[in-house]
Amino acid sequence: MKINQLEIENVKRIKAVKVEPALNGLTIIGGNNGQGKTSVLDSITWALGGDRYRPSRAQRDGSVIHPYIRITMDNGLVVERKGKNSDLKVTDPSGKKAGQQLLNEFIEQLALDLPKFMNSSGKEKAETLLRLIGVGDQVEALEKKETDLYSDRQAVGRIADQKKKYAREQVFYPDAPREPVSPSELIRRQQEILARNGENQRKRNALQQMQAQSEELDRKIAGMEEQLADMKAERKRMASDIEDARKSAEELQDESTAELEADLANIEEINRKVRANLDKDKAEEDARYYERQYNELTGQITEVRERKNALLDQAELPLPGLSVNDRELVYNGQRWDNMSGADQLKVSTAIVRKLNPKCGFVLMDKLEQMDPSTLEEFGEWLTKEGLQVIATRVSTGDECSVIISDGYIEGQAHPVMEEKKTAWKAGEF
Repeated sequence: MKINQLEIENVKRIKAVKVEPALNGLTIIGGNNGQGKTSVLDSITWALGGDRYRPSRAQRDGSVIHPYIRITMDNGLVVERKGKNSDLKVTDPSGKKAGQQLLNEFIEQLALDLPKFMNSSGKEKAETLLRLIGVGDQVEALEKKETDLYSDRQAVGRIADQKKKYAREQVFYPDAPREPVSPSELIRRQQEILARNGENQRKRNALQQMQAQSEELDRKIAGMEEQLADMKAERKRMASDIEDARKSAEELQDESTAELEADLANIEEINRKVRANLDKDKAEEDARYYERQYNELTGQITEVRERKNALLDQAELPLPGLSVNDRELVYNGQRWDNMSGADQLKVSTAIVRKLNPKCGFVLMDKLEQMDPSTLEEFGEWLTKEGLQVIATRVSTGDECSVIISDGYIEGQAHPVMEEKKTAWKAGEF
């Protein structure tokens, strides 16, 4: 629903104006400061929005005539405020009377108070849009999950960094064995070597005994010629045994226990190095574990963001190029504070219209931020979208649809507003 015609008298700075705004596109009410431009918008807001928008000093200073507002909508609905209390009267095309409740069905409050939306926080704007397209709860749940995952990843990342630093600080001994050395194992190996060496010594002792026996026989041979034949036979047998024993003895090699003795002496130092290496291995494994956790959480965060973006991509947004990122409105890649004033107005208008499709108009005050070419572009967009915007601008240029001066529309015939006079008659009270 749009505004066909509005008539205003004695509201704030307005004396008497009559405006027929374009049904589609931009209608600019121009004029210098203090001439009544904003009073026109305030009158529309009061008439359609209800008494909560009533100006604190609604009646024009210096006038005893009560405010009068009449707005005719494009469907024939007539909204009037007049009389001492500025009572509301709503008449539908069939002549039936109605009230504020009917107006509330098609009037979007933000269309009457666009600065309320534009001055809201980035989060509030985003929440309005998300609620509008019906994905607010879903996006909120996904963003909460994303926030939780981000917190978890941040905590894991800190632990991973600590583990990496701790692992780098650990001393490592490349020459140390992989496992701690057991003293009992070294002693057992030492005893085995000593046993083998004892056997070798026994064989050496046997060799010495046989050599001694051979020498004793030689002495007996010298002294006992009569027993020579027997002794030679015995010596020959003994010589053969000696030869066998010598060959066996020459093949024997004693094993050194020096290394084991050194290990036994240095076992605490060796085990200290082993433990240090094991600590470093554990620290490195911990660092790798938390790094894997960090990467997994990063993947989950990416997945949540992709689901959120997919949800927004599928939603029916009120304006091409408009989206929500990190609870902020984004239009053509720019956040709200980086948008031009024209883009901010375009985004606000599109969202306000989407909030209540029955409301086909939006009021805008102080449109000075747009240059003439931007105004023209904005007006063309409004016409294309079938939207009606009634705006004010401190200007008297050709871009203005009407010019207000001293409470009147320039070029309009000024209606004669007679002050009500009381006629006194004698004897009457």
